[in-house]
Amino acid sequence: MEKATFAAGCFWGVQLDFDKLAGVASTSVGYIGGHTEAPTYEEICTGKTNHAEAVEVLFDPGKISFEQLLDVFWRCHNPTTLNQQGPDFGSQYRSAIFYHSKEQRLAAENSREKCDAAGLWPGPIVTEITPASQFWQAEDYHQKYLEKRNIKISCH
Repeated sequence: MEKATFAAGCFWGVQLDFDKLAGVASTSVGYIGGHTEAPTYEEICTGKTNHAEAVEVLFDPGKISFEQLLDVFWRCHNPTTLNQQGPDFGSQYRSAIFYHSKEQRLAAENSREKCDAAGLWPGPIVTEITPASQFWQAEDYHQKYLEKRNIKISCH
């Protein structure tokens, strides 16, 4: 099993998108990329911790590749809006790939370049590609939020 971590706005819809994929063993929503130990949802919403809402994906690379996960990441949000996804504003909603290996970094950079060159969005991609840091799991009520409410479509 390998781990991948993606931030693409509100983590509820992103988690739902990744949970649908064959080869994904599990997902967890949480906070990454900030400077506060064990942040709470209320703290990250202030924008003062610099954490992003993110989804940690545990996947079987024999069944699904990191590149296939990247394809879903690019499709599930707008990577051209800085610190915003739809009506959600703030650094916690930024677009970011937190890589866990040199191979993931290179794959993410190549994928971003190809997507940007393809002109799929109205502006340039602003997605961060940065080393994974401590992932703080979000509160239980955020885990599988949409699934618990029998919502089958992403909020993105």
